[in-house]
Amino acid sequence: MASTSGRQFNWFNLLMIIAMSFGSMSYGYSASIIATTLAQPTFLTYFELDTRSDARSLISTMNGLYQVGGFLGVFTVSYFADNWGRRAAIGVSAIITALSGALLAGSVNVAMFIFFRFTSGAGAFMLLSAVPIWMNEVCPPRNRGLLVDIHGASLLFGYMVSAWVGYGFFFYDSPSAWRAPLAFQCLPSLALIIFLPFMPESPRYLLLHDRLEEAATNLQRLHTPEEAEVELQQIAAQMQIDRTLPSSYWTMLKKPSYRKRTLLCLGVTCGIQFSGILVINNYGPTLYAALGYGTAQQLVLLGGWLTLAFGMGCASLLVVDRFSRPKLMGAGILGCMVCLIIEAALVAQYGGSTNKAALSAAVAMFYVYVIFYEVCMDGPQFAYLGELFPTHIRAKGMNIGVAGICLMNIIWLQAAPTAFQNIGWNLCFIIPGTIAGFGIYMYFPDTKGVPLEAVSAMFGDQDELYSGLGGEAKADVEMVENKADFATEYKETTV
Repeated sequence: MASTSGRQFNWFNLLMIIAMSFGSMSYGYSASIIATTLAQPTFLTYFELDTRSDARSLISTMNGLYQVGGFLGVFTVSYFADNWGRRAAIGVSAIITALSGALLAGSVNVAMFIFFRFTSGAGAFMLLSAVPIWMNEVCPPRNRGLLVDIHGASLLFGYMVSAWVGYGFFFYDSPSAWRAPLAFQCLPSLALIIFLPFMPESPRYLLLHDRLEEAATNLQRLHTPEEAEVELQQIAAQMQIDRTLPSSYWTMLKKPSYRKRTLLCLGVTCGIQFSGILVINNYGPTLYAALGYGTAQQLVLLGGWLTLAFGMGCASLLVVDRFSRPKLMGAGILGCMVCLIIEAALVAQYGGSTNKAALSAAVAMFYVYVIFYEVCMDGPQFAYLGELFPTHIRAKGMNIGVAGICLMNIIWLQAAPTAFQNIGWNLCFIIPGTIAGFGIYMYFPDTKGVPLEAVSAMFGDQDELYSGLGGEAKADVEMVENKADFATEYKETTV
């Protein structure tokens, strides 16, 4: 039975996605607030980072351990999501993020601050993984990219808010001015915790655990009646076979079709991180300082950059379901690389000079860069990751993808301060980023608009697909020799 044409979700679905996006905002704020904190004189003075000989190493550790916490924490998401439910995984993540924000704001020494940066990273990256798992599983095929991309737009809203909160408290005359922006990290997580009991559990999780009536009720609440009926049949049939399949991390490496998905997942997240986005975000004030701007100007430029990023994240909602996922992401990476090439040339020629036109052009390249990144990559990557994996390993697949983000960021953020001084940070990204962009654009499969239960055909899981789609869809598969073509046919017949 094919998916219905036209709009497949109802407005309750959209409302629940927006409510869940408080978790996305929490990640964005938590990940970004360190940028303005490191530019806050009261923070540097309190921890003596303006006088200590090891200040550079401590700053690198504050950034690096946040990513280490994320890398380790994210692997717990699949345990909570698969055993207790998708909402439980989100709730645990939100609690950790809220508590860490409170204790960061109350830190009394640098060791305490670094430790709770570690736990804050764990909670935030757990949210980054858990929220899009739920979103992918409650969104219908036709509108999935748009609705899941709200995750990307919301985390950018968190970035933007952190920049302007940090800027505002820069002018607050108090030795504790740095604490309040860190404490604000708790607010979106607490809002999410309050809303969570009212949000429906993922129908796919419920059917995987043989809770048919609850799943049917939730699908009726989330989707139009016609689409809910179609999806209930597709999902219920597929879950009958999914619950019998192995779902360990070892299986994801051992089974060829799962291994291919895992490599594609890492290829996307690691490839996108080669663009250098988090280095520009976290060390934005440092980069602007190198171009000769004062502290207040640095914070304004960072705030403007993140405001533009949020606007472009919203613009991405309009294009994500109109283009092939790999082509959109690959073109975005290549656009970012063009910006970095121009940036590298401007910095090499005019860095440290008083040429205002050249310095303005260098800042402009950062702004053009973020347009490519946010429209093409930030939100779409989470829709793509959720689409790659079947339900019984989707949480683990998302964990691996987000862990790839953490791993790349550990490398870049630890190396960035030294790279700024010695080799020029732009050069670290341009060559591998260009290779990644072309690779994703040319060779990665497109999952846009394909029902999650039909994606298996693209990876040769013929038996699993037969078991899940039923007689009519099975006949369609048998008519297509190349299983990758089935996904394309499926999309075309439902447009």
